[in-house]
Amino acid sequence: MNVEMKYGKTGLKLDLPADLDVTLIQKKAMPVLKDPEGAIQAAFAHPVNCRTLRDEARNCRSCCILICDITRPVPNGLLLAPLVKELLQAGMAPSAITILVATGLHRPNEGEELRELVGNDWVLNTVKVANHFARDEEAHEYLGTTSAGIEVRLDRRFLKADLRIVVGLVEPHFMAGYSGGRKIVAPGVAYEKTIRTFHSARVLEHERAANCVLDGNPLHNAQIEIVRLVGKCLAVNTVIDEDRRMSFVNFGEIEASHEQAVSFVRPYAEIRIDQTFKTVLTSSAGYPLDKTYYQTVKGMVGPIDILAPGGDLIIVSACSEGIGSPEYAEAQKCLTKVGPEKFLHGIMDKRYAEIDEWQTEMQVKAMKKANILLYTDGLNQQQRALTGVTMIESPLAAVMESVKAQGDRRIAVIPEGPYVIPLSGAVVGMAAHISG
Repeated sequence: MNVEMKYGKTGLKLDLPADLDVTLIQKKAMPVLKDPEGAIQAAFAHPVNCRTLRDEARNCRSCCILICDITRPVPNGLLLAPLVKELLQAGMAPSAITILVATGLHRPNEGEELRELVGNDWVLNTVKVANHFARDEEAHEYLGTTSAGIEVRLDRRFLKADLRIVVGLVEPHFMAGYSGGRKIVAPGVAYEKTIRTFHSARVLEHERAANCVLDGNPLHNAQIEIVRLVGKCLAVNTVIDEDRRMSFVNFGEIEASHEQAVSFVRPYAEIRIDQTFKTVLTSSAGYPLDKTYYQTVKGMVGPIDILAPGGDLIIVSACSEGIGSPEYAEAQKCLTKVGPEKFLHGIMDKRYAEIDEWQTEMQVKAMKKANILLYTDGLNQQQRALTGVTMIESPLAAVMESVKAQGDRRIAVIPEGPYVIPLSGAVVGMAAHISG
């Protein structure tokens, strides 16, 4: 059986032996918008719980548009030009419009990378495009405190704009339930200590801080509270299929429009499976998500629900930019030194998580369930030692060794990694089951 795993920009083709019992877990076929440009204009004209974009922009003196950083494949090349043109047609001056890259605590996107991210030279040359810097305390303004005691400080450029708009992709997220919407505000343009508070173990070890869960998710709840402290925010939300084609777009009030987008994507992204597996082969969704080992952890967490305890999780990820931030490397160094249990014990009572240690914490969740094996051609020997997982030279050989050692020829294959979340349960039918 031939499968193509999402890996870097080119993919990774594997030929699985016919005698394996393979469950291929993919999204149900998604509709593709035949006229994306027309759909975007229709979304602006028929909004969710607000006025049309042009009416919202009229009489506003300034606008700040938040976009996700380079780790998300948001189709900005399609979205941003018509959005900016609507603002201009409403009478706003180009100099009054700022596109702000909501980096959170990730590095800034600059030069050719920023050009790739924005996806349109006219936009780059017409309005101001800048990065958010979470560690610059003076660039943030205090808004208040959430019910959970999180002090909220956000980028002043966003807060002071007359019109605030976020543009993002709605897909499963391993902490916040689903990405997009409120998440682009926080952590997107939040101050370092705000991010470190709601990314602490006290929040993330909650059983509801998980993929596809919004109800009762403490991280989602904190993000919603933060958005409400800001005041009126609007959103452009989109959903793409596994080939990165636009399947859905809407525009509207940030909470209501995000809920609508989540309702659209749930039946495609959440796959009900009636069994567990001792061998799972997955990915980190390919470029741009698999640029670092840091982001690869999302692919490890995605299949947890269908992994049999003590099973093998084999993941492919290009890691073309290496391990991740220096802070993340330190967290991984701690993990490899003390082990998963002591690492988790050591972070449980912190008010402020160390920067990026939350990703190591999420890796521990996967490590507690399964043996993790990683195929990559993007890490040097020093970085490989920091992963805390078993390195492999051949995904196919690893699958065959796992099947033999586990004594079970049933395997699950998830080519798109964390963009598809298999959930155990009695409802089956969204996954294609293929037996050799």
